[in-house]
Amino acid sequence: MHVLFVHKEFPGHFGHLARYLACEHGIECSFVYSKLPSRFHGRLPAGIDQGIRLIPYVSRGASRDTHFCSLFSEISIWHADAVYKTLKARADIRPDVVVGHSVVSNALLLTELYSCPLVVHCEFYERTGSPYRCGRREFPAQEADRLRARTQNMTNLLSLQACAAGYSPTDWQRSLFPAEYQPKITTIFDGIDRSFWYRRRQPLRIPGVAALPPGTRIVTYCSYSLEALRGFDIFMQVAKRISEARKDVVFVVVGADRTQYGNELQQLRTPTFARHVLSQDHYDLSRFIFTGQILEEQLVEILSQSDLHIYLSTPMMLSWSLFDALACGCTVLASDTEPVREVIRHEKNGLLADFYDVDELTRQALRVLDDPQQFQPLGEAGVRLVDEKYSLTKTAPQMLELYHRVIRGDP
Repeated sequence: MHVLFVHKEFPGHFGHLARYLACEHGIECSFVYSKLPSRFHGRLPAGIDQGIRLIPYVSRGASRDTHFCSLFSEISIWHADAVYKTLKARADIRPDVVVGHSVVSNALLLTELYSCPLVVHCEFYERTGSPYRCGRREFPAQEADRLRARTQNMTNLLSLQACAAGYSPTDWQRSLFPAEYQPKITTIFDGIDRSFWYRRRQPLRIPGVAALPPGTRIVTYCSYSLEALRGFDIFMQVAKRISEARKDVVFVVVGADRTQYGNELQQLRTPTFARHVLSQDHYDLSRFIFTGQILEEQLVEILSQSDLHIYLSTPMMLSWSLFDALACGCTVLASDTEPVREVIRHEKNGLLADFYDVDELTRQALRVLDDPQQFQPLGEAGVRLVDEKYSLTKTAPQMLELYHRVIRGDP
């Protein structure tokens, strides 16, 4: 079997799966991509492309006079065109199945190049009337957001129409898609590589983290971006109260100082949401370590030192960092929101509190920090959950079965 993965970024959603399929199952995997993440600084970490044939492509962007409602769609079509032209020139690439992303949809035109089936990653379907970019009540949808929500799913719908099958990482994400397409979509999580994501018993030294006095409690927070939809402001309020109650706590904050999904900057008129939050109150920043975006090799070391990991999110797609923290045996305190409840069971494999309830989040956090060992069984239960349901050893066979099914043409 030859699987062709298509994504705007490598490794993106598919890189870890491609590497696993190539190395563990001997499957031929090719990966078409446009760019590398900024955290790689233009160079691939050693071994990340093991067993994968990488094929870069170059795409242009939207034109200046593109309507704001169709901006994303135009960018997606230019990417799809660039992928098509790049692979048309590669007669050596003859896949048995193409795997792409339903929103990005840069694999869409490959249905005209290859006779093989297309499988799409169905990550998110925009809900008109409640667009995910305006998921905080403090930042209500603006007119432009409401209008754009009506057209945001154009690439989603084109991909769903063209694909042989789709998959969503969680049942909640699958439930967002129109009912008529849900039979076409299977719930399969992306997969956590447990050979990498596990708690290091002797973590490596991380600048600013390892030089802490013995007995220091470490609270971790991780988000792709420090933004409203991931509750960065709520976290900082909780962290301030924790820091006032305990002098032995240090907070390690991982994430880029930018907004990726939300619309809060339209209303705040500040360069970044994090700067706005830090300007609204007094924080003892000597107690905080802001790492920015870091490599996974650094994140796993940080999570291995965590006494408490706080994960906050409005109802949107779950961050991989939640599963990474669970795999590393962290005691996780999370917001009681969908789809978090699909993963975290209160007092079973983590702790839950209302997203906005700073008092309760603080109370739960201090319970853990008073005696981290008492809550170690929650971390152990989180590891078992990942092993039983979300590890690559569980999800990769499900993905392979999906590929085989569409290749056979089974319904």
